[in-house]
Amino acid sequence: MKSSGKAWKFGDGISTDHIAPGRYFHLRSDLPELAQHVLEDARPEFASRVQPGDFVVAGRNFGQGSSREHAPAIIKLVGVSAVIAKSFARIFFRNSINVGLPPIVLDTDEIDEGDELELDLAAGKLVDKTNGKEFAFSPPPPVMSVILNDGGLVEHIKKHKGFALGDS
Repeated sequence: MKSSGKAWKFGDGISTDHIAPGRYFHLRSDLPELAQHVLEDARPEFASRVQPGDFVVAGRNFGQGSSREHAPAIIKLVGVSAVIAKSFARIFFRNSINVGLPPIVLDTDEIDEGDELELDLAAGKLVDKTNGKEFAFSPPPPVMSVILNDGGLVEHIKKHKGFALGDS
């Protein structure tokens, strides 16, 4: 998977409540409506200004807090191509894979707000076109790559009429 877009920079400790505010819990069955509020408590303008292909770039422990499986889903729904962070909460990381949103573990200190980024997930390479820096990361293992390439776990199961992770 290759993608390019702008960096939206966030700090450490962005929780699932920052991503999918609890006051909108009643919208959890209407993901497009809930997505209009994605990351609203961290950046009120994010949902209205993010563009398809853009990246969420964050610090440590992104997605901490309660297990809101719709949190990564609404990030993906607004067009974010990947979340790049120093570290992730374990359940958010897995939920991201399950919905087809790549979580990239990388030191984000040298990426600034608004930088133009180019991601090659399979090669484990991120290029910051704004400052000319290249970053290497461990690409997802084959099993996760298959799920991500299929658009998430549900789409993978539909495509393969079951849970097949080998070559097909």
